[in-house]
Amino acid sequence: MTNIDTITIEVADLPAAERFYAAIGLATRIRLRATQEPSTGFRGFTLSLIVSQPADVNTLVDAALKAGATTLKPATKSMWGYGGVVQAPDGTIWQVATSAKKDTGPATGQIDAIVLLLGVGNVAASKQFYTDMGFTVAKSFGPMYVEFAAESSPFKLSLYRRKALAKVAGVAVEGTGSHRIVVGGAAQPCADPDGFVWHTSTVAAES
Repeated sequence: MTNIDTITIEVADLPAAERFYAAIGLATRIRLRATQEPSTGFRGFTLSLIVSQPADVNTLVDAALKAGATTLKPATKSMWGYGGVVQAPDGTIWQVATSAKKDTGPATGQIDAIVLLLGVGNVAASKQFYTDMGFTVAKSFGPMYVEFAAESSPFKLSLYRRKALAKVAGVAVEGTGSHRIVVGGAAQPCADPDGFVWHTSTVAAES
């Protein structure tokens, strides 16, 4: 089964990005590399930090804001749980969320999972692309949403319609240029139907 092994965010200011991601506890979990490739507006994806309770959402959101992020959606309760959306100084959109609506103890700051959610033009076509790559579908809701299994990966991959994902993120759907993200885990370097780039990681090369 194919998995995501690495996620690399491309940034214009590498030292600043390194400081930001260290401040929110992701220095060893997300890779960074410098780029000046043009990118404007919505880049077509979000990354989500899944935590166990609202207190952890607030802790991570506060840390992100203190490190220079901006609020796209304040943390609040919803029918799905509790969460908020921030944009990192490099432009990457981060959702911080939990399915719990009440705290069961003090905040730990622990991140339970990182989800890469791709906004795609055609969910069915992208679903077929990723199943052909070797991903296993865990959940699928028609032409709206697909979630893939991630049994041995530190990351989860999901697909959502681009317009709907922009709405969730709290940004306009328009965007051009580079996605500024490279995903590691493909057997061979490739790009998906929406132009998201995959590279062969060390783990994928050895499997």
